[in-house]
Order: sequence, then C-alpha cells, then structure tokens
Amino acid sequence: MAEIVRDPATEARVLAQGNRTAAEIEAGGGITKAGYRVIDVQEGRGLSDEQYFGLLKSGGVGALNKFNEDRVRAGETEKLVSRYTSQGLSQADAAKKAKDFFENADEALKQGYEIDEQGNYVPVGTSGSGAFGSSSSNRSLTMSQQLALDEKRAERQSAYDLLYSQFKLYGLESLVEPLKGLITSGASPSEFTIRLRESEPYKKRFSANAQRVAKGLKSLSEAEYIELEDQYQDVMRRYGLPDTYYARGEMGIQEGFNKFLEGDVSPVELEDRISTAQKRVLNANPEVSQALKQFYPDITNADILAYTLDPKNAIENIKRKITTAEIGGAALQSGLQTGLTRAEQLRAAGVTKDTAQQGFGTIAGGLERGSQLASIYGEDPYTQTTAEEEVFSLSGATGAKKQRQKITGLEKATFGGQSGISSGALARDRAGAY
Repeated sequence: MAEIVRDPATEARVLAQGNRTAAEIEAGGGITKAGYRVIDVQEGRGLSDEQYFGLLKSGGVGALNKFNEDRVRAGETEKLVSRYTSQGLSQADAAKKAKDFFENADEALKQGYEIDEQGNYVPVGTSGSGAFGSSSSNRSLTMSQQLALDEKRAERQSAYDLLYSQFKLYGLESLVEPLKGLITSGASPSEFTIRLRESEPYKKRFSANAQRVAKGLKSLSEAEYIELEDQYQDVMRRYGLPDTYYARGEMGIQEGFNKFLEGDVSPVELEDRISTAQKRVLNANPEVSQALKQFYPDITNADILAYTLDPKNAIENIKRKITTAEIGGAALQSGLQTGLTRAEQLRAAGVTKDTAQQGFGTIAGGLERGSQLASIYGEDPYTQTTAEEEVFSLSGATGAKKQRQKITGLEKATFGGQSGISSGALARDRAGAY
C-alpha cells in the first residue's frame, strides 16, 4: 500500500471551514489531500489519495458519493450489530437484524417511527435515546434526506449545465457563470432562467427587449435576438457597408442594431432601406448626390446610407428626401438651380425624378428667351418659377401659361412670324412641357 501522507493545505482548509478542531486532526493522524483522516485510510474506512482521485476520474462525483454512502452505511451497520450482540443475539442474528433494519428503516421513518435502543420501531418521541445514541434516532432519515438533497442538487446542476451549453453556442457563457452558486443554494431549476434574465449583464446584452416590451412588442428569445443580429449583419456585408456599422463590442453587443431590434425592423425592411440609398443615390447621377449635399451640406456617402438605416425615419420619409434630391439633381443636369424648399414643393406636388428631368429640360429650352421677351416688352418678369408653375401644373399654372402666351403673341405681332418661344418645347401646353 502506498504511503499515507497528510496534506497541510487540506488540513488548513478543514480548520478554516470549522469542520474539525486541531486536536481532532492530530488525533486522527492528520488529513490527506483527498480529505480523509489518516487513521480512517489506514483502517479501510477512507480512500487513499490514489484511490480517491482514480475513482473521481473514472466515475466522477457520483462514484465518490456512492463510496461515501456505502462507507457510512458500513460504519452504522457495525455499530448496530455491536448493540444487538450486546443484547444477547448471536453475531449472525445481529448481522441479519441490522441488514433488515437498513432495508426497512427509511420506509418506517417515513411512517412516523424511530428506532429504540433495542432496535425496535416505536412511535417518534417515545424511545428515549435512539439505536445510535441520543441524536441517532434520525440518522437513517438523514441519509434518506441526503439522497434527496443529492438528487435536487443534480437537478440544479443539470439546469445550470443546460443553460451554460446553450449560451456557450453564442459565446455568452460568461452570462451564466455567476449562477453557479445557485447549484448549492437550494434554488429550484426553474429559477435559473429567471435569475439569468434578471441579471444586469443579461439586461445589457439583450437591452432592446425592454424597449420592445415598452412599445407593446413581444420580447425576443435569445435565439431570435441573435438570429436577427446575424441577419442584419449579413445584409450590411452584402451591400458593402463598412464594418463599423456592425462592429461587436463587449459581450458581442452590436450597438447599431439596437434601434432595429427596438423598432421591430425586419431584415427585408433593412435591405430595402440600404437598397434605396445605394440604387437611388450612391449609384445615381452625380448631380443627385450634389443636390443632396447642397440641401444637407455636411452629408457624406456614409451619412446618406445612415439616413436609410435610421429607424426613426419611416421608409417613405427616406424616399421623399431622396426624391427631393433627385429633383434638385434634374435641375442641375439642365443647367438650372433650385433650392431645398422649392424642390420639396415640387416633390409634394407629385414631381418625380423622371418628370423633373423632362420638365427642367423643357424649361431650360425656353427660359432665357422668355425672360428676354418679358424684359423687351415691359411685361412681368418671366422666371424659372413662372415656367415651373406651368410645366409642373403647380398653383398659378393658368396665370403662368397666359403670361407665356402673351409674350409669345407680342413677338409674333412684332416680327410677323413665329416666336422664339412658341415653337418646339414651348409650344406644348400640357403639364410637363410648354
């Protein structure tokens, strides 16, 4: 047999925990690394370090619990056999009676009985001192209770392990680790998830859920939450957005996604927003970007995309802004200028990118001559605004048409022929053209 060595570190721990006094440790020959008294190992009541760690490695905690349970039962059996023989029973009869006792003790104790000093079952409270001394009448019950406690602990361990493994899939096992103390606290397995979701780190990681609930939306499960984050990221990657839009911070939090989650933005809606920005602005004619930056001076291409990613702006509002910029871009393409307020008025009147390009092309073809004629004949100024009213059928379109017809009529009367603004584009009287 290998030498039995006492372990000072284990002895210090046992003393600190108050499990044994220094005198008791010395009386037992010291404590081994496995936690047994040296004398118990020598007499076969405890495991050597080699046996203990070998058993732990091969059978885990369950195997150690089984050994300790058997060891305690053997010690109690020995005491009971000794008491029975002192009462006159033979060794064989005492051993059989002790065996029968342990087979039936748990059930008897559940029925409200205890064991008297003769080993008989009597109603609780009538036996004086028990079979194992003054406090031992409930010793077998304690063993039964210990088995139940072990079972409950195993259930709590299982609940913890399940949560840990689930969150480890997302790299979030650190959220679960603080719950380890619940395994020995007596908490029910169902409390683990509740406690987890009440913890501050969890609330921080899944912070959008609080805002969702406040807005009347359902709270997302951890799997749903993370799946949406992954889908948002996939959309942004496919459209080539800088990784700053979806960079991960502490606990994998992607700050830019919180507003999407809070606003119940689907990946499809997010893609529509980004597509709107790229197809209609970044990939459009340069005049559109120029107009957008003219109306919103500090804007950059990243800001243009940011407009589309801001959940506070509904998608239609985003498109209205871009349409306004497209109208300004159409004016620039035709060599004209228009301001933000006027472009918004045109957009509100139903002018689109296409009708703006056509209309400003028409206006550019006759504006200069119309302005000259109005000046020559002393008429009210013929301006771009006047032309826009007629071309885009705005308020004042009738008056603008009459003004254009009057100056073209004066030119014809003067020169006896066609007016410079009465042919081609300026001869048409329908909306979108002269």
